[in-house]
Amino acid sequence: MQTLDIDRSDMPDLQFALLVTALCTSQLSGLNVPEVVRDTIFNRCWTLIHDGPPPTNPKERVLDLRPWTEVTLEAMVETIRSVLTEAGIRTLTWDHPPSEATQTSTREAQPLIERLARFNPEPPDAGRR
Repeated sequence: MQTLDIDRSDMPDLQFALLVTALCTSQLSGLNVPEVVRDTIFNRCWTLIHDGPPPTNPKERVLDLRPWTEVTLEAMVETIRSVLTEAGIRTLTWDHPPSEATQTSTREAQPLIERLARFNPEPPDAGRR
């Protein structure tokens, strides 16, 4: 079981937004976020960077990070945290092993993919207290 405290201050905003939006659009049955909350998070984040309505086709529910500014990213992180807090969710939990990539990534995206592959939600000294 993997977990993520939504108030982790040591996780960069971009990593947090990528992880949570990926989880919310993943259709994982082992995620402790109800479908209505997942949809709310995606739809509100979508409206931060698009003028039109969010797509309804699950395969099209992807957020393009390229047009974002730092202010937009901060708004997205605040949106995600507030929606989860309103739903009474302080920690995300999911049970799913990492899977192989289904698409080839661009060379520009590879450094981000490598950083996310090393993501560990537990701090190394968490068990020493």
